[in-house]
Amino acid sequence: MNFLYIFMEYLKMKFVDEVVICASGGTGGNGCISFKHNKNMSYPIPDGGDGGDGGNVWLLADRNLSNLIDYKFKKYIIASNGKNGGSNGRSGKNGRDIIIKVPIGTLIIDYDTGATIIDIINCNQKILLVKGGKKGLGNIHCKLFSNSFLNNKNNGSISKKHFFLFRFIFLANVGMLGMPNVGKSTFVTKISNVKSKIGLYPFTTIRPHLGVVRLNKENCFTIADIPGLIEGASKGVGMGVDFLKHLERCDILLHMISLSSMKVKNIINDINIIIYELTKYKNLLSNKTCWLLFNKMDLFNLNEIKDIVNAVIKKLCWKSNYYIISAINNTGIKNLCWDIVNFINKNISKM
Repeated sequence: MNFLYIFMEYLKMKFVDEVVICASGGTGGNGCISFKHNKNMSYPIPDGGDGGDGGNVWLLADRNLSNLIDYKFKKYIIASNGKNGGSNGRSGKNGRDIIIKVPIGTLIIDYDTGATIIDIINCNQKILLVKGGKKGLGNIHCKLFSNSFLNNKNNGSISKKHFFLFRFIFLANVGMLGMPNVGKSTFVTKISNVKSKIGLYPFTTIRPHLGVVRLNKENCFTIADIPGLIEGASKGVGMGVDFLKHLERCDILLHMISLSSMKVKNIINDINIIIYELTKYKNLLSNKTCWLLFNKMDLFNLNEIKDIVNAVIKKLCWKSNYYIISAINNTGIKNLCWDIVNFINKNISKM
């Protein structure tokens, strides 16, 4: 088997953000047909108890979970059945419920219709996913003596199987994107509590990371770092666009560009590649604010860098914000972070 295939499968197992599962509630317990005989009565008394309800399947948002790897191989989730009723009016025990714990930010989609059922966005949010079967009634409920009614067995109902797509998407204020090795992970590691792997080779980041940036007690924001994009990502080249879904809920996107080439043509080409791939993926830039971050200013003279950046901005006709920074030296980062906080607060106040 191809080593690259094995390696990519291994990476997928490390971070799972989409799974398909089959869930079913338990079957309701059957009602009991039973009669109590008394020598002082001319006919027996019905005393069959009800069955127990089938167990339900619940969803619970767990803040300690960061992906759906628990359900990578556990595809079938079935609650236990209700117990049958007994004589002397004894009811059967209800089936035990099953609780599926998912990370905050999980979309629950009906696999057959594609309709979104629920978006799990609150901590400890609990949702009934599949209801268990109803209990069968015992003949203790019969008031009139009738052979056709008293001896009819009332079975519990069966809970239908349902197929669901669980899709986990980060809930982040800020999303990082760009080509590989432009300094995204260095930047995120410097400003947040994330400890991303940093290296001098492509695709050092092989899974999304979510971090929290705290400027003071009152001001903070969350930031998502995804693997780098390359030309053809929308067709599956490199890491593909599988992780772009984690930018869909971001308030603002930070597009990082490396100044290492110091050539206007190369920089514009890199920017256009990312813009093209984002456009191919659900036209992600159409409703998102995007800022450009020109990184690695520590490598060259500041005046030369400004000339290059101004030329790039002019040729792109860029209307939004842009920043010249050095992630490794923390240059220009503080002002950028405060601008991000002000932008987020302004958007929240509008909402």
